[in-house]
Amino acid sequence: MKKILVTGGCGYIGAHTIVDLLQHGYHVISADNNSRSKPNILDGVERITGVKVKNYTVDLCIFDDTHAIFQENPDLAGVIHFAAYKAVGESVEKPLLYFENNLNSLLNILRCCDNFQIPNFVFSSSCTVYGNPDESPVTESTATHEAESPYGYTKQMGEKIVQQTANSNEMNAILLRYFNPVGAHPSNEIGEIPLGKPANLVPAITQTAIGKLPQMLVFGNDYPTRDGSCIRDYIHVVDIAHAHTLALDYLIAGKNKGNCEIFNLGTGNGYTVLEAIRMFEQVSEQALNYSISGRRAGDITAIFANNEKARQLLGWVPQFSLEDMMRTAWNWEQKLKREETLLGGQNVFLN
Repeated sequence: MKKILVTGGCGYIGAHTIVDLLQHGYHVISADNNSRSKPNILDGVERITGVKVKNYTVDLCIFDDTHAIFQENPDLAGVIHFAAYKAVGESVEKPLLYFENNLNSLLNILRCCDNFQIPNFVFSSSCTVYGNPDESPVTESTATHEAESPYGYTKQMGEKIVQQTANSNEMNAILLRYFNPVGAHPSNEIGEIPLGKPANLVPAITQTAIGKLPQMLVFGNDYPTRDGSCIRDYIHVVDIAHAHTLALDYLIAGKNKGNCEIFNLGTGNGYTVLEAIRMFEQVSEQALNYSISGRRAGDITAIFANNEKARQLLGWVPQFSLEDMMRTAWNWEQKLKREETLLGGQNVFLN
């Protein structure tokens, strides 16, 4: 069994990826300081897979602590690096926080990969690297414009850092550019757990529907789109997770054509915010309480993916529809509510 380090393994995409890796024969360890996650999400991973995953509660911005993980696990076959802050709005308000955390943690991980000659590296990137594209769908060769947020800048810079590192040593790398991950595992054992007020659309929808939020805001209805709201490519988190396993398989099998390759991870379908809301209303059979607000800093008008490269080279084919995404997200939100009720107002995942 090849051993993989997943940084940010207690996070939303990290936990789902650990499940997929375990189900495909990998041995996994996690590193997550739980500043934006909860360690008991790994209990859900264990209930799905039957495997208890070790988590190192380490701040990856501290080099010596990061280095100690590699010293204890010198036989790593690869690293998948998720650990980063990811809220676009917060990054606009606190740019230095994002530059310091997202870039220093990446630099420390790459230094350790270099020191211990780790052969394979998968980087969690984002469609934010394209900035405000001239047209969609975007391909991996679409020109990247200036990022619309400090978060996007950290992904643009992170990609360059990984590319230059891979070109200078024996490491092979893949950059996975996610579009908008949503939904929860169909088992209902793991899902997204926003800390504080959610910054992403689907948790805002489900928390409004369940009553955690009194109302949600749609940021802008004056964009040049079919209904005035932003267009995004929503992709189920389980589909995203499986792409990481396929990316590792691809690197380990030596199929990569260069030291660093890029793949888009999206369905190829663009939905407006209002269309996503209508789909949720259809799935949940209830009207959502929302209102229209002004545009939000850092948001772009429209972006969705051309995913042909991932289909052809990785063999990655998204399996979940927008309806599936909304249904699994809603099932997860309802589970959190039931557990909170049973525990007298305390949620097991949030405490």
